[in-house]
Amino acid sequence: MIDGHEDLAYNNLTFGRNYLKSALQTRESEKATIIPERGGGCMLGFPEWQKAKVAFIFSTIFAMPKQFQGGDWEKVTYKTANESKIVYQLQFDYYERLADENQDKFQIIQNLKQFNNLWDAWNSGVLMEHPIGLILLMEGAEGLSDAREISEWYEKGLRIAGPVWAGTKFCGGSHQPGRFTRDGKLLLEIMADHQMGLDLSHMTEESALEALDLYPGVVLASHNTSRSLMNSKHGERLLTDLTIRRLIERDGVIGVMPYNYFLVPDWTKTSQRDKVTLNNLVDHIDHICQLAGNVDHVAIGTDFDGTIGFPEVPLELNSIADMPLLSSVLKLRGYQEQEIEKIFGFNWKRLIERILPA
Repeated sequence: MIDGHEDLAYNNLTFGRNYLKSALQTRESEKATIIPERGGGCMLGFPEWQKAKVAFIFSTIFAMPKQFQGGDWEKVTYKTANESKIVYQLQFDYYERLADENQDKFQIIQNLKQFNNLWDAWNSGVLMEHPIGLILLMEGAEGLSDAREISEWYEKGLRIAGPVWAGTKFCGGSHQPGRFTRDGKLLLEIMADHQMGLDLSHMTEESALEALDLYPGVVLASHNTSRSLMNSKHGERLLTDLTIRRLIERDGVIGVMPYNYFLVPDWTKTSQRDKVTLNNLVDHIDHICQLAGNVDHVAIGTDFDGTIGFPEVPLELNSIADMPLLSSVLKLRGYQEQEIEKIFGFNWKRLIERILPA
C-alpha cells in the first residue's frame, strides 16, 4: 500500500507522538489529555503500518498561517516568513532524524533507485519487517517568503508540493479565494523545472483548473473526496466533477480520504459512528472510476493523523492496520484483484516513477 498523505511531522511536533510505537499504545497514553479532542485518536504506528503493508507514505511538511491557529496547542503556525521557514525546517529535521536513527524502519526516498530498491524489498517476501519509504510533500507552500525558495527545499529532498492551504499568496484555497498570482505562476514554473509533483489539494476549483492549464508536469490530489457526493457541503475544500475530469485527462491520481466528515453529507461529531462504513468510502472511489471509465486515477490518501483520527473514520477502521479491509468491500462492488492493487498502490507508483529523479 502507498498512502498519499500522512501528517507525521505535524503530529510529532504538536502532540509529541512517537510513531515507533503502536497506534493503540499511543491512543491509550493520550486518554487523559486534550489530544484526542484536538487531533483525534491516533491511527498510525509502526506495527500498524507493517500489518497493513504500507510501503511508502507521502509525508507532509505543513505550516499553518497564524490567523487560523486553533489554540495555544497548535505548534506549527507562523506569522512571518522567517517563522514559517523555521517550522518547515523543524519538520524536515524530524524526518531526517526519524530515518537516521531508525534505518531499519524508515528511509527518505529522493530518487528512483531508492524507490525501486525498497519496492522490490517489499515484494521479495524475504523479510518479516520492511522499512517504510517517506516521500516528502509540502502541504501549503504559502509559507515561503519567495517562490524561488522551493528550489532550496527541493535540494533538501522535497519532491511534491501543494501551493496552497489557506489561500491568496500563490492562489485561492480552502479559506480564501483568488486566481493564481504572479508569484504563484513563478512557483509552478520552478516546480516544473525540478519535475516536482503538483498537489491540487486545498485549491479552489478556479485555481485547480488554472493550475491544470499552466502546469506541464505531474499532477495529483493527495487527499480529497467528491464535492458532488457531499452536496457541495464543504465548499471549495473538495473536488468538483470538472476538476476530477481534468485531472483524469492529465493522467493524475486522486487520493481518497477515509474521513467521515468528507464521506457523508449529514455526518457530525455527535452522529453515531455506525452511519459511516467503508461502503461510503467506496462510493467516492467508485465515483472517480465512473468518471474515468477505469480505475487508473484513484488511490488512498488517508490524511491520518492530520487532526483526523479515531473514531471519526468508517466503522471498520480502528487504525491504519485495518485499511486492507477495503479490499473485500471493493470486491463486493465488482472490482477485480488487479484493479484493487492499482487503488492500493500501483496508481501512486505510476506517478512516483515520473516525479523522482534517476
